[in-house]
Parts: sequence; C-alpha cells; structure tokens
Amino acid sequence: MAKAPWLTIIGLGEDGPDGLPPASHCALERAEIIIGAPRHLSLLPNSKAKHVEWVVPFQDGIAILLNLRGRKVVMLTSGDPFWFGAGSVIARHLDRSEWRTLPGVSTFSLAAAHLGWPLEQTPCFGLHAAPLARLRPHLAPGWRAIVLLRDGAAVSGLASWLDNLGFGATVLHVMEALGGARARTRTTLVAGFEPGDIVHPVCVGLEVKGTGPVVGLATGRADVLFENDGQITKRPVRALTLSALAPRYGEHLWDIGGGSGSVAIEWLLSHPSTRATVIEARDERVVRIRRNADHLGVDRLHLVTGEAPAILTGLTAHDLPDAVFIGGGLSDGLLAWLAENLTKGTRLVANSVTLESTALLGEWQARLGGTLLKIELAHSSPLGSKRTWKPSLPLVQWSVVL
Repeated sequence: MAKAPWLTIIGLGEDGPDGLPPASHCALERAEIIIGAPRHLSLLPNSKAKHVEWVVPFQDGIAILLNLRGRKVVMLTSGDPFWFGAGSVIARHLDRSEWRTLPGVSTFSLAAAHLGWPLEQTPCFGLHAAPLARLRPHLAPGWRAIVLLRDGAAVSGLASWLDNLGFGATVLHVMEALGGARARTRTTLVAGFEPGDIVHPVCVGLEVKGTGPVVGLATGRADVLFENDGQITKRPVRALTLSALAPRYGEHLWDIGGGSGSVAIEWLLSHPSTRATVIEARDERVVRIRRNADHLGVDRLHLVTGEAPAILTGLTAHDLPDAVFIGGGLSDGLLAWLAENLTKGTRLVANSVTLESTALLGEWQARLGGTLLKIELAHSSPLGSKRTWKPSLPLVQWSVVL
C-alpha cells in the first residue's frame, strides 16, 4: 500500500476554514504542524496543531518545511496554490508521493466573477515580486487584465507607471480581500488615483484606455521602442531576421553582437516560454540592452559581456541554443566555432553589409548549404520640391540549419 503524503497544501480563503470541503477540515484536524503566513495562521485560532510562521524571504522557508518531512504537516496558501501560488515552488522540492493539494477558489476567479469578465478570455498576471513592465507588451486600448499585487504601494506604483506611459484614462478596479468579510472594491481612473488605505491581499482589474504607444503584435516592432547608438537591426530587416530564426515554443536564442538587443527582445516577445542570451562586447551597450529588455517587459533576457567566440566556451556547458543570430562580430573563426560546437539541427542566421563579410557568408554557404537572401530597401526622401527613393545599404542574410 502506498504511503500517505506527509504534506497537505490547502488553499485558504479570506474567511478561514469556513466553506472548505470536508477533506480540508480533516487534514487540519489531523495535522501536527500547520505552517503558513501569519495572516493565514490567524484564521485558525482554535487549532490544536503547532503553528509555524513562514519566514521572509519565501525561499528561506523551504528548508524549514523540508525539515518537517515525516510529520503530519499542513501548509496554508491563498486560493489555488498552483495559480501564481506557492504550490509549484514546493512541489519542485518533493517527490510526487509526498504531497497532496486541496485548492480553494483563486483570487482570479473571485475577481472575474465580481467584474463579470470571462476568465478564459482575461489575461492574469501575478506581479507580487515581478516588475510591472511585464504588462508593457500587452498595453493597448480595449485590453483587460487581472493583476495580483503585493500591497497598496504596488497599486499606487501601477497607477503612476500607467499614467507616465500615456494610459492615464485606464480604469482601475481595486479589489481587496475578495471572498471574505473585509472584501471591498473601488473603481477609479489611473489619472485621478488616490492611494487611500488599500489592504492586503489586493488585486486590480485593468481596462486599458489612453494614447500611449502600443507595442505591436507582429515582429518588426517600431525602431523607436529600442534605445540605441545607431547599432540596431532596423525594423524591416529585423522582421525578416525573426522570420528566418523562426522561434518556437521553449526555444533558446543566442544573439551574438547584440547592439540594441532588438532581435533577442523580439524573440522573447514571440512567446513567454522562449529564452534568449545576448553576447555583447561593449559595456555601455550591455547596459542599454538591459534597459530595453526591462522597458519592454522581457526581464528574463540573459546578458553576457565578452567577445565571441572566446566567451562562448563557457556557455556551451550551461545551455546550448536552438537558434543563433550573428548581428555583429562576424568572422571566419566565429563561424568555424559554431559549426564545430553546436548541435545538429541548430538554426543559424547571419547578416552582413560589407563586401568582406558578404564574401565570407558566400564561402560558408558553399560549405554548409542554406540560403542566401539579398535585401535591398529604399525609403522616400525629399529631392528639391519633389521626392525620390533613397536606398539603404544592401544586406545579405545567410540562413542555415546545421
């Protein structure tokens, strides 16, 4: 017979054990130890079990929990432990046979029910410890979302951030302690937001309105979104480059010679599961790339300062890429290193402008195959009282699957 789990993770509502299913009441009655945040423990004043407060920061509490292995332990969380909750963090440290979960109603469900919004069509974000900029790629008039926040100060910060971006007309539904006797909802405009006495736990329903700049959904976003020193893969070429790189679910990109980071950032914007590492030799560009990534809500971008290919040796043991883009520092030695060290099936895209680098791509295309694409663009430009076409430097792009 399988051994019963020693840990039960219970999703507790704002009214404590009231309304919990029988299985949760049974687990609480049998528990030797109940561990959770002080707010959760205060909802069980008559419990006979020993109460252990979860420490801050959260990660430090995991060792305390693991030391209780073998005892009858209940861990208290809010709502659904596996929807922006602690459940997934705890589960990573235990065998599946060691724990069970008795989820409650999530704050997202309570908020959607209160607002009358279809939950399956409403994006949900947990920003307790994450930057507000993760909302940035989605901000557009008509967009709605439900956002969990840390406290009242975070709500105030959200309002100020939206206002500064030009979305001051956005409607905020500030919802506190949903599902309990302390529940309260207030609706206001971002531009007229007054912090007041917002209590934890708090979530916000957003109805975005305003004239702030919108980040497009397709690759080839506007160049103005990326701070740069002139070293940037321009919008039309970037769109063709991302098309050739063809990001897929969960894939990892190396962007060598990052410049402004625009290609890697757009790779990350393609799907939340994607990952990207930018290799850039110049310190000031590394700082600029980080600002661009943070501003556009892809703070998961990994930055490495150094020269390729020398710096790449330390990266191979850590995490090989599924695709590589060479936007700067193209050389025979770099291409040779990539061909020798990357795994079969890796997609490689390189852009060149100079005659020397174009000739190099021609040589490597003859060796490894793939396709060469010549990109010639022109933009309208004044010529006296009329207009004419002003051509950009022609660019050659090599795409190959190793």
